[in-house]
Amino acid sequence: MVGRLRRDRHGDGGATQVRPPDPHPSGARPPAIPPELVPRHVALVMDGNGRWAEQRGLPRTEGHRRGEAVLLDLVCGCIELGVGRLSAYAFSTENWKRSPDEVRFLMGFNRDVIRRRRDEMHEMGVRVRWAGRRRRLWRSVIRELEVAEELTAANSVMTLTMCVNYGGRAEIADAAREIARRVARGELDPERVDERLLARHLDEPDMPDVDLFLRPSGEQRISNFLLWQSAYAELVFQDVLFPDLDRRDLWRACEAYAARDRRFGGAVPSVPLNPDARRPR
Repeated sequence: MVGRLRRDRHGDGGATQVRPPDPHPSGARPPAIPPELVPRHVALVMDGNGRWAEQRGLPRTEGHRRGEAVLLDLVCGCIELGVGRLSAYAFSTENWKRSPDEVRFLMGFNRDVIRRRRDEMHEMGVRVRWAGRRRRLWRSVIRELEVAEELTAANSVMTLTMCVNYGGRAEIADAAREIARRVARGELDPERVDERLLARHLDEPDMPDVDLFLRPSGEQRISNFLLWQSAYAELVFQDVLFPDLDRRDLWRACEAYAARDRRFGGAVPSVPLNPDARRPR
């Protein structure tokens, strides 16, 4: 892959080289999917870390640690295939129900992963974004997310959205609450509230709809992830735990996506009957 150019927003305005992603250790290359059939936005539920560890007699936290390299590999796979956006479910609003020890680990782990990987993401031209609620989230996690957002703001190879302290219902409720406040202040006519206006009040208003919703681990549910954005997403469930996932699984999911007929609520074109066949004989 030829390196691309990125504008340096903190320097003299010159262009800097973006390095290509590391190849897969097996030498595998992405499938030849026509560009118009490659999903633009993939939503990823990173599920199965705890079960992976327990099956090996390890602490649940070891599964999360293994998942760090998997996420980076998937980012590389997205760049190689041409997927423009990957949104990763890193910590949900429901994950606070887990044990205090696991919650503490996940908070610190998310913070440290972002700190460790942000320069690598920046070198590959990845723009890092954050979606989720600020309240209850550790200030150190927020700080690392904001630093990563600022560092990578001008990148355009792809966008990685880290969904931390995120819930689809919470996102919609927060948007509705802000709209209600604007109506109460007289800033907004309630008759003007429609789908487009609500979308502009979501965590990431410029986030496009999800094309491919990918969940490994064998579970077949969306678990409150990107509910609004996934209204017409194609769902792919894979029987592999997240720590064992790699970009080849992502590519297989993209091939399944490319083979589907997306109608967005439209009807399948019907074949007209022979007029003579409808006449009584």
